[in-house]
Amino acid sequence: MSPTTTGQPDVPEGYGVGRDGHLLDWSTVEARLVESLHYWMSTVRSDGRPHVVPRWGVWLDEQFWYDGSPETRHAINLRSNPACALHLESGSDVAILEGVSLPSDPVSGELGERLSAEYIGKYAEHGYSPGPASWSDEIAGGLRIFTPRTAVAWSSFPTDLTRFSFD
Repeated sequence: MSPTTTGQPDVPEGYGVGRDGHLLDWSTVEARLVESLHYWMSTVRSDGRPHVVPRWGVWLDEQFWYDGSPETRHAINLRSNPACALHLESGSDVAILEGVSLPSDPVSGELGERLSAEYIGKYAEHGYSPGPASWSDEIAGGLRIFTPRTAVAWSSFPTDLTRFSFD
């Protein structure tokens, strides 16, 4: 799911965003999402208070796949409101995505192998090496999928401030 539209976001006057800039390619932003070890996810509690949590996960097939107990605060929040935001750690190479996070169907076979290989490549040295069958039933791993709806990114603000929309 590549972006369907790309452009500059509307920002208040005074931020220096103008016609002199250039837009980022989605492939540049997606490479950051693939390479990152740490992501931050923001959800909303049922009483409206925000909740932010660091996540490990993998960007695969244009979605963010991550796992954990369905009883964590962010997973509980997502049950009543699947809308959330995902962003990378950097304040200079920025990628902020808004979308939805939903539980995955059980995963096995080729997709399980791909997910396992990506996780092991990123997190084995940190002690996490899930196997291809780690997500093969509805309880194991609490696998979730974040699908972006919009993204804002830059690496040289405001020159390359870019907004991406996904349909």
